[in-house]
Amino acid sequence: MADAAEDKRNQPQDPLIEALRALLGERLSTAQAVREHHGKDASYHAMEAPDAVAFAESTEEVSAIVKLCAQYKRPVIAFGTGTSLEGQVQAAQGGICIDLSNMATILEVNEADLDCRVQAGVTRKTLNTYLRDTGLFFPIDPGADASLGGMAATSASGTNAVRYGTMRENVMGLTVVLADGRVIRTGGRARKSSAGYDLTRLFVGSEGTLGIITEVQLRLYGIPEAMAAAVCSFDTLEGAVDSVILTIQSGIPVARIELLDELQVKAINAYAKLDYPVKPTLFFEFHGTEAWAREQAELVGEITRDYGGANFQWATRQEDRTKLWEARHNAYFACLALKPGSGAWATDVCVPISRLAECILETRKDIDETGVLAPIVGHVGDGNFHLTFVIDPDDPEEMAKAEGVNERMVMRALSMGGTCTGEHGVGTGKMRFLQAEHGDALAVMRQLKVALDPDNIMNPGKILTV
Repeated sequence: MADAAEDKRNQPQDPLIEALRALLGERLSTAQAVREHHGKDASYHAMEAPDAVAFAESTEEVSAIVKLCAQYKRPVIAFGTGTSLEGQVQAAQGGICIDLSNMATILEVNEADLDCRVQAGVTRKTLNTYLRDTGLFFPIDPGADASLGGMAATSASGTNAVRYGTMRENVMGLTVVLADGRVIRTGGRARKSSAGYDLTRLFVGSEGTLGIITEVQLRLYGIPEAMAAAVCSFDTLEGAVDSVILTIQSGIPVARIELLDELQVKAINAYAKLDYPVKPTLFFEFHGTEAWAREQAELVGEITRDYGGANFQWATRQEDRTKLWEARHNAYFACLALKPGSGAWATDVCVPISRLAECILETRKDIDETGVLAPIVGHVGDGNFHLTFVIDPDDPEEMAKAEGVNERMVMRALSMGGTCTGEHGVGTGKMRFLQAEHGDALAVMRQLKVALDPDNIMNPGKILTV
């Protein structure tokens, strides 16, 4: 039955499939299980399988695959680890998925210049393990062990962004395969340049719609002499957020500030077997010398006390800090455990720091009044926060309520000068908000897409329509 139901485009007479099989041999798969795995990311969006999955091992192979797809005008979708959250990898129009996970070589590390070059399939944890003995690290931490090519493609950030920035600030250059198979290299190792258009920033965040990233040049940083983490609970959500705003406005260079509302704390306590007070809570991390980290912590401690912060718990040992941040990174799974058998829909917005408290409080009120189950967690040091709707995707009424809350949250953020997504990206999930956010600039984006991909084969149906 499975063979009979297989899409006709997967049959041996398909000339593209046959050409790719001649190029890749067993590294081209049309197996249903493989195709379905590559047609779904970590989001609630429905699986849409590609016609075949090509496991590339070099930039030259990616180029050859794309040239064949261009010849037959068939879609091409890049796949890293599948951890995206807005439907970025679904094959909405079929086509060929290029899995980059075999492109996992760290090509060079320039310790003296604090940079490195990696293939797109290298994950952030793999890179940091490799760098451990050099005294360097790569700080961008979205939680998942995502591929660095995928992180560049979605302009990922995460818990450390308040101090170290996002992928957009930490990608120095790229190797990209364009829609016609040409290979270009953008940027370089110089710390600054005013030579021509900034093509690197064009491709960072383009989600595979303009080209496929195969190599990434990254900034590195020295591992701080001291790292200290702390947890502080508050009587009110407003007090927690206001203390964050004053911390940032005071210029204290905190490495991480994470907010968890009461429901999220309850979830991680149950999931990770912790005993934090079930109150709005902030997780902090401080980097620097021993004296500087201690001074930062004391300053933040004074601010939190003024806003009702209490139970300041310190974690200075590596194992304690690891346990704390693992609990934060497992927030998604902790949410699922709140309602076994349900699915999760993660969404995010970002606003100017001065409007953060207002946006979070109005969103929390909307959630409570609507009656959906949705903890709030956020990288609040840069104005970014997330909801995780714990819902049944097959329940139309529940989905409609969640969609209403999400839409109102996004429009609220836009009205405050914010954005519809701080780090998850657009994919298919946030496409409908881009016109409201960008206005006439969206037409310019469309012109760029058509200029670089006239046949619309690069991850079609994502970010914008053409």
